[in-house]
Amino acid sequence: MNIAYLDCASGISGDMTLGALVDAGVGVAELNAALDSLGLPGCRLEAQEVRRSGFRGVQVTVHHPPEHVHRRLADILGLLTGSRLAPAQRDRADRVFRRLAEAEAHVHGVPVEEVHFHEVGAVDSIADVVGTIVGLDLLGIERLEASAVPTGSGKIQIAHGVCGIPAPATAELLRGIPLAESTVDAELTTPTGAAILATLVERFGPLPAMTVRRIGCGAGSRDIPGQPNLLRLLVGDDVPEAGVAEQIWVLETNLDDATGETIGYCVARLWEAGALDVYATAVQMKKNRPGVALSVLCRPTDVESLERILFEETPTLGIRRWPASRSVLARRPHRVETPWGPVDGKVAQLPDGQTRFSPEYESCREIAASRSVPLRTIHDAAQRAFDPSRDPPP
Repeated sequence: MNIAYLDCASGISGDMTLGALVDAGVGVAELNAALDSLGLPGCRLEAQEVRRSGFRGVQVTVHHPPEHVHRRLADILGLLTGSRLAPAQRDRADRVFRRLAEAEAHVHGVPVEEVHFHEVGAVDSIADVVGTIVGLDLLGIERLEASAVPTGSGKIQIAHGVCGIPAPATAELLRGIPLAESTVDAELTTPTGAAILATLVERFGPLPAMTVRRIGCGAGSRDIPGQPNLLRLLVGDDVPEAGVAEQIWVLETNLDDATGETIGYCVARLWEAGALDVYATAVQMKKNRPGVALSVLCRPTDVESLERILFEETPTLGIRRWPASRSVLARRPHRVETPWGPVDGKVAQLPDGQTRFSPEYESCREIAASRSVPLRTIHDAAQRAFDPSRDPPP
């Protein structure tokens, strides 16, 4: 798998991300071609090599005519819809801007539709987001990971006045993301950078096992005393391990006044929103009332959205949350041939190097239903069809 890792030692911003992508091999001309399709007059990117505390990096600047426009979410989504971006690129950009709008709406207490983007609605921020997504696509990145991120400290002037760092929208976007301590008196992580992390990064932690092929360094716009103001992007191939440790979050709430249909619908929404696991446990609550403990396992970036579903779809008044570590076997998709047709599943590698095949329920169910064969028959035939001597480990 082609993966990339963002080393955010000095935070992250949209222009730093663009600089790292260009330094890693993305062509500025290709990015400008994508931005041209947005219909933003005179918008173009320019890249130059600079030095930050003795280290080289690429700084990308967005050039555009002056404008005094405060766009709403619908305005930005309209630009994306009318562009020539690939469908997957439009979808990812859509998700980034919606995430930004939700954060702004929360901190200002207004509906998402009424949010007026200020800094993040400007041409340079739109170019940063769209350019980042196109750049990741051009590099063929299938999975994006990142380090803990420092926000900086002190105060900053924004459109609504002076506020502490991290700015309100930035802090909202960084919910569930591990933060690194920093005493730098400056804004290291911007709302655009936080939105990129919150929407596109699948895992936060140390550098994953990988074979590095390219390294790109994106430079911030100023020097920081005592450290290089650079965002480092490492691109390469993952190195599967028998057991990979990762951090997840556990969300849990007790329900004694929800119907079975309500809980079932909530569970379905949680699965659709990206939960890693959802399960209900029968519990005895106060005053001897029978209840259900609804538990959700999720990635750090999904904590906020899944908590919102729990609050919306159940009568709960509070949700418990805590981080947990889990070990995951390396696995990959695999298909076997049975007398009734092909069955999809996953091959996992055990710590001792052996492999095992697990047929997918839906694949077995479809064949069992269409061929009028018991489900167990299809499942057992699929497991017998797997030959570990012909199929290498993940």
